[in-house]
Amino acid sequence: MVDLGVGKNMARSIRFWAQVTGMTTGAAKGGGHSLTTLGRTLLGEHGLDPFLEDIRTLWLIHWNLSSDTKTPLLAWDYLLNHWQQPDLVPSVVLKALHKEAARQENDLSPVTIEQHFDTFLHTYVPTRRRKREVQEDNLDCPLVELELIVRVGERPIDRAAGRAEPIYAFRREEKPEITPELFVYCLNDFWQKRHATESTLSFREIAHGHGSPGQIFKLPEEHVRARVERLAETTEGAFVYNESANMQQVHRRQKSDSVAMLKDVYQAEASNG
Repeated sequence: MVDLGVGKNMARSIRFWAQVTGMTTGAAKGGGHSLTTLGRTLLGEHGLDPFLEDIRTLWLIHWNLSSDTKTPLLAWDYLLNHWQQPDLVPSVVLKALHKEAARQENDLSPVTIEQHFDTFLHTYVPTRRRKREVQEDNLDCPLVELELIVRVGERPIDRAAGRAEPIYAFRREEKPEITPELFVYCLNDFWQKRHATESTLSFREIAHGHGSPGQIFKLPEEHVRARVERLAETTEGAFVYNESANMQQVHRRQKSDSVAMLKDVYQAEASNG
């Protein structure tokens, strides 16, 4: 609180988001927090992107925020992995989140769920404000730059009063800023988190599985396929895609060092430049 000049609630918020994005971890003894290997590699004094200037870092933060297997955030886990409707209508989404929380025996109040969904939404959708107006409560999350969620329209909820609610949708496009190296890093992370003992994964699992790159990044299936077909070239044979009449799968020939893979994400741009 003293070092950053913030209040107790803001300090708690900083601590929470630093943990759920995988940048810090709680110390086992004596309390306090420490940087993770990822946090040091990315944001340390000589880190790969200490000031969040690279959009690939924002996609990586989104990946970590959305792929936690131990204590997944309700809206992120449910809406990215299980939401089947083409649009995100707030009133419809809130009902679904209430049902999902009840199914998980998670005792969350309606107000808490509404605040949770609002936080999820405005992590990716910029806050509308008048020109040149700057208010602390309206400062946007850096992840709005990803444009993962876009507003596509509105629907009336009270015609007599002229009230309407917005309609949003996930942007399901190729997303070239998710470079081949970043895709491979996240594929490897997905493999380690959810399929650590397996040497092969089906294409369907990579494109549509719970917590997969295809789901978390909202990539169309054909673009996931194009990416996995280039895996052998991108990884120098560490990952290989095999396809036959009745089988489509990726084979992992060796376990890769995640820090080295992370550095490859940023070094690839430097070498191309």
